Amino acid sequence: MRRSRSVKILATLGPASNDQKIIEELVRAGADVFRINMSHASHDVLRETVEKIRAVEKSIRYPIGILVDLQGPKLRVGKFADGSVMLTPGETFTLDTSETPGDKTRVHLPHPEIFSSVKVGDRLLLDDGKLELKVAAKSAEAINCSIVYGGKLSDRKGVSLPDTLLGMGALTEKDRADLQAGLEVEADWIALSFVQRPEDIIDVRKIVQGRAGVLAKIEKPQAIDQLEEIIKLSDAIMIARGDLGVEMPLEAVPGLQKRMIRMCRRMGKPVVVATQMLESMITAPVPTRAEVSDVSIAVFEGADAIMLSAESASGSYPVQAVATMNKIAVAVEQDGNFQTIIRAQATQPEATAADAISAATRQVAETLDLAAIVTYTSSGSTGIRASRERPAKPIIALSPKITTVRRLSLVWGLHCVQTEDAISLDDMVDRACAIAYLEGIARPGDRVAITAGVPLGTPGATNMLRIAFVGQDGAGGS
Repeated sequence: MRRSRSVKILATLGPASNDQKIIEELVRAGADVFRINMSHASHDVLRETVEKIRAVEKSIRYPIGILVDLQGPKLRVGKFADGSVMLTPGETFTLDTSETPGDKTRVHLPHPEIFSSVKVGDRLLLDDGKLELKVAAKSAEAINCSIVYGGKLSDRKGVSLPDTLLGMGALTEKDRADLQAGLEVEADWIALSFVQRPEDIIDVRKIVQGRAGVLAKIEKPQAIDQLEEIIKLSDAIMIARGDLGVEMPLEAVPGLQKRMIRMCRRMGKPVVVATQMLESMITAPVPTRAEVSDVSIAVFEGADAIMLSAESASGSYPVQAVATMNKIAVAVEQDGNFQTIIRAQATQPEATAADAISAATRQVAETLDLAAIVTYTSSGSTGIRASRERPAKPIIALSPKITTVRRLSLVWGLHCVQTEDAISLDDMVDRACAIAYLEGIARPGDRVAITAGVPLGTPGATNMLRIAFVGQDGAGGS
């Protein structure tokens, strides 16, 4: 099975799609990677879902990536005596350490880290930003606030602190258990929520130890302040626009999206654009024109992957949502402006042999109108370098490791195939040409560009470029 687009589609599984038959339909409709949200999945559900995905993968012989999304800390107010209260702008409201049910003047806040971190003048956003408080005074037991935007506040609603760097890590005890469960089922990616600082990524990398890719979700304003360092330490990032839009001005999010995509492309790190991409398809079989435009912009920008959340997890039309996203992506990439825009955003290669070879390979493939670029990649770094160049030609990533093949399913433009390691240069050329032929990407008489590290099997050491003809039987020749 081969995609007719380069951008990848990440679909969230949930009650509407957590069935092996539906999962297969989603893959055939265009899903390349599946997200399992640990905010809603138990460890038993995680194991069962992974088994279903792997059964589909084996059945259709197409590598599928799995991303386990950790919940992260959830900050919430306590309960009210009557279940809810109305907050009036201009009045005062207190968050305190007393566990007594709340009223219209106060409520319990069961998070000591907020009391130790918040400052006078900081904002507290409640219920996804619908209500806003400003800190007027604080002590170890109470945070006294003025009400800026009021409304109804009910039990256990969420609290966001856009101005406060909280003295807590991104991993809760639940996250640590979920992370271990994700590693046990051999998830390909671990998504880390609530990232505020580079140290949050370091903590997770110590636990993961290379067994999965670490993806940082950028959803906190504090992460924006140290964005470059966070991207450097991560294997990929996700632009979680919904949460960003709660804690930051909505009008700032589109510019941040462009900035993050370009920074990731420059640094050679996969980037996922997420949240509310086809939101109306939760209840409708077709999207709005604004949503189609939103998805298109992410594709034009050169994002590695675009994501569906509730649309595929709990919506009424999960397969249609994936198929719609696939159609939009294909149409954008076939647009006459696509390659011009992608090329205009290209960055200079790093001063390394591997980056120079990857940049030269793209230019050679396009100048000579080759059928494909074939990369041998053990760790995945050669494949990611080839993708970073955003070539106009298909990229076939060959690896002996199924873990690498699955992980690369998130990366732009890579058609991933597991194959045995080549035993010689001739074997490497023959194998590359045969796979390009068998996968329907090259025909007899076509030429392909082949990149690899020599000696063969050396991780991260791309230092060779070879051009080969595809023979009548698919075998290669220089």
